[in-house]
Amino acid sequence: MFYEGLTRFEKTRIISARALQISMGAPILIKTADVHDPKAVARAEFEKDILPITIRRSLPKKR
Repeated sequence: MFYEGLTRFEKTRIISARALQISMGAPILIKTADVHDPKAVARAEFEKDILPITIRRSLPKKR
C-alpha cells in the first residue's frame, strides 16, 4: 500500500479532500453498490490505493 507511511492527520486530510471533490461532482473511481456518502467512497478509494491525489513532502534544509 502506497499510503502506509502517512500519519493519521495526513490520511484524514487526504480522505476529506477527496470527499469534498466527490461531493462537488468529481467522478467516482470505484464501483459502489448503494453507497452515496462521499466520505465512505473516499475511504474506500483510499484503501484500494486509487486516489488521484499526489503527496509532496518537503525535506528539512541542511544547516
